[in-house]
Amino acid sequence: MEQINRYRRSERNSSKQTGKYAVRFRVVCLLHICFFFIVVLADLDYAAKVSLFAFLSAMTLWTGTKIPAGFIAISLISLIVFMKAATSDLLYNAFSEDVVWLMFGAFIIGEAIKESGLAARFSRAIIHRAKNKHSIIRGYTFVLGLTALFIPSTSGRAALSMPIIKQLAFHFSNKEKQFLAILTPVVILMSTSATLIGAGSHLIGVGLLEVTTGKTISFFQWLIWGIPFTIVITILTMYIVKLLLWPKSSSISGSDAKPVDFAQEDMLQHLLPKEKKAVIVLIALIIGWVTEDIHGYDTAFVTIIGSILLMIPRYGIISWKQGIKAVSWNLLLFVAAATALGHILVDTGVIGWMEREIIANLHSFTGASEWTIVLILSIVTVTSHLYITSHTTRAIVFIPSLIIFGQAIGADLDSFVFLSLIGMNYCVTFPVSSKALLLFYEEGDMRYNAQALLKISIVLMPIYIFVILLFYFTYWKWTGLSI
Repeated sequence: MEQINRYRRSERNSSKQTGKYAVRFRVVCLLHICFFFIVVLADLDYAAKVSLFAFLSAMTLWTGTKIPAGFIAISLISLIVFMKAATSDLLYNAFSEDVVWLMFGAFIIGEAIKESGLAARFSRAIIHRAKNKHSIIRGYTFVLGLTALFIPSTSGRAALSMPIIKQLAFHFSNKEKQFLAILTPVVILMSTSATLIGAGSHLIGVGLLEVTTGKTISFFQWLIWGIPFTIVITILTMYIVKLLLWPKSSSISGSDAKPVDFAQEDMLQHLLPKEKKAVIVLIALIIGWVTEDIHGYDTAFVTIIGSILLMIPRYGIISWKQGIKAVSWNLLLFVAAATALGHILVDTGVIGWMEREIIANLHSFTGASEWTIVLILSIVTVTSHLYITSHTTRAIVFIPSLIIFGQAIGADLDSFVFLSLIGMNYCVTFPVSSKALLLFYEEGDMRYNAQALLKISIVLMPIYIFVILLFYFTYWKWTGLSI
C-alpha cells in the first residue's frame, strides 16, 4: 500500500512539473512573438534587428528555461551569422575577449591559492571568530566589502574570493552553497561604489567630466560620498539575498561543517613555503591591477602573468596539468559567446539607437523638479545594465550624453556624474551584466542559476534606487553633493 501511495505521489509531482514546464514554454514563445514585432517595428537596419532579437531571446531563455546557458549563447551567435547579420568572425573572435582570458587566469590562480593552503587559512580566520553560520556570512561579507578599497577590479576580487568561498563551503549544505555562490558576486558589485578605483567606469566617467567641463571628483571626495552609501547598500544586500535565497529547511545557527582544529596556533601564525609564494604573487597581482595606468597592461593580461608564475615548473605552486584541469571550460564557452552577443549590439548600432531614444525623452524633463530629475536619472542609469552589458561601455555611452543633459538643466556636473556612475554600478539582473557574476555562473557546486539572480534583482533594484534617493536628500546634500 505504501508503494502505491508513493507511486501516486510521484505521478502527481511529475504531472505538476510537466504542467509548469508547459506554462513556461508558452510564456517563452509568447515573449519571442512580442520581440519579433518590436524588432520589426524598430527603426534599425537588418543586422541590428537580428542582433537585438538574438539578445532579447538570450535573456529570456537564460532566465525562463533549463537549457544550458552556453548552448543558448553559442546557438544565438550562430543564428546571427547564419542570418547574414554578421560574419563568422563574430563566433571565432569571441574567444579573444579579455574577459575569457581573465577568467582562464582566475581559475588557475584560485586553484593555486587553494592548493597552497592560503584559502583555508583565510576561511579559518573568518570561522574562528564566528559563533554560527550567520556570523560566518557577516564576516565574509565584511571581508568582500573591504577588498573594494585596495583591489580596483570586480573581476579580480571575484577571482580571489573563489578559493576562499570553496573552503567556507565545507561548513554549508549544498543548497546553502548556492546562496554563497550568488552572495559573493552580488556583494562585490554592491561594494564597488566605495572608492574611485572601485571600477574602471568611475575613472572613465571622471575623465570625461574633466575633458568636457574642467571639473573633477577627487579620490578623497569620492570616499566621503561613497563609503557610507556602500556600507548601507552592502548590508541591505546581504540581508535581502539571505531572506530570498537562504533554504527554509536550513538553520542559521548550526553548522554542517567538518570539525576544524582551531588549536593549531602555529598554522594561524607561520606561513608555509607554498603560502609565502602565494602571498608574494597575490601582492604582485594587486600592485599590477592598481598600477594599470602606469605600465599599460590590462587586468586580464596581469592575471594571466600571475597564473603563469604560479605554474612555473619546480618553482610554482601547481603544475600545468593541475591549472588546466581547474579551468571551467563550459563556463568559458558561455562567457565568450555571451560577451560577443553584447558587443554585436554596439557594433550594429543598437546601443546608439537606445541611447538616442532615452536621451531624447530625458530632455522633456528639463523643467522638472529636483526630486523628479534625481529619480529619472537613477532609474535610467540603474536600468542601463539591462541593455548594455559592459560596465565600461555604459560609462562611455551614457556619460557624455548625461553631461549634455546636466548642462541643459544647469546641474552641478560633478554631482551629476557621481550620481550617474553610482547608478551604473548596479548590474545584478543577468549573469552577463558583470564579469564577477559570470565567474560563479554554472560553476560546479558553487553555482547559481539565472532565475535566482532575477529574483534578487526584482527586489534589490527598487531598493537600490530608493537608497540613492534617500542618500541624496540627506547625507549627500549635507556633504555638498547637489545637482
